[in-house]
Amino acid sequence: MSEEDKTRGKRVADNFSQMFEAFGKAMSEIFNDPKLKEQAHELGKSAARSAETFAGRFQDEDVKKKFRELGKTAQEFGKSMANYFKEERKKRK
Repeated sequence: MSEEDKTRGKRVADNFSQMFEAFGKAMSEIFNDPKLKEQAHELGKSAARSAETFAGRFQDEDVKKKFRELGKTAQEFGKSMANYFKEERKKRK
């Protein structure tokens, strides 16, 4: 693996672990649960530790395809949540 590929893989892995940390933090704030907050923190730390292990895998075409699918699923979830809250606001008016 070239140095450029290693650097790119490291950036992707770092972003991946940051995503887990942000997701965990958001969930713990949504539910305002100290236990969930601690578990989210542990999830973020675990993802960060694992990031180096699978950084090279981000170059595999199969892995890229699965992450594109994951991205689409995350977008659909975001849209459905936005629509849910939009409907809730309409009901209250």
